[in-house]
Amino acid sequence: MEFSFDQVLLAFGFSLFAGLSTGIGAAFAFFTKRTNTKVLAVSLGFSAGVMIYISFVEILAQSFASLQSHLGNKPGGWVTAAGFFGGILLIGIIDKLIPSEENPHEMRSIEEIRHPSAGPDQKLMRIGVLTALAISIHNFPEGMASFMAALINPGLGVAIAIAIAIHNVPEGIAVSVPVYYATGSRKKAFRLAFLSGLAEPVGALLVWLILMPFMSEVLLGIMFAIIAGIMVYISLDELLPAAEQYGEHHLSIYGLIAGMAVMAVSLLLF
Repeated sequence: MEFSFDQVLLAFGFSLFAGLSTGIGAAFAFFTKRTNTKVLAVSLGFSAGVMIYISFVEILAQSFASLQSHLGNKPGGWVTAAGFFGGILLIGIIDKLIPSEENPHEMRSIEEIRHPSAGPDQKLMRIGVLTALAISIHNFPEGMASFMAALINPGLGVAIAIAIAIHNVPEGIAVSVPVYYATGSRKKAFRLAFLSGLAEPVGALLVWLILMPFMSEVLLGIMFAIIAGIMVYISLDELLPAAEQYGEHHLSIYGLIAGMAVMAVSLLLF
């Protein structure tokens, strides 16, 4: 399969946008005194709704159609299922290898990070640096997801990039605030949060360099199934529990339904 330079550039731009939204989270942390739990709960729920709906209705369906046409009905279904659960396994292993203290899925409020109960500045610096490292590791498969989706369908790419960008904002807070309170430097804190987001376009670039020379309809179908698995896992393991952790259960569900509804309407219209 061949893609034009404009297609690749657009897909890479979506991954860059999604990754660099960690810098938005860093900026929020410096200029916001309190965490707006209602906005966060709705936003995280909305992001989960977008990802879940796209994964099951669009991406997994495209994966199955592609694999079915080249491998046959039953083999195509088995490979689609294997790719889906393989994506879940991949992100699950990455998640498991990162201690909960540094795990970006363990969301924190601005107040909690600004008034830590544990220890001196050096420990705060360690939390910030390790959180940045953990987020960078997580962002590789996310970069792959946004890049591949945008390459095949720019409309899907926009939706996925926005959904990932929303959930990257709290991650930027988790990186920048500990570093700021450890060093007293907004510049250093913002830089580290910004750099952690760059792992997303780097992940997209690696996919392009490594996989594109071998890209075929079958490989594309497998990649789409893996992407669907990654996004469903992120939604269920990170976004919805994070919204619950902020104490706004119903708002997160309203956001989830709204995200699904917006995606359903946009897919029908466009």
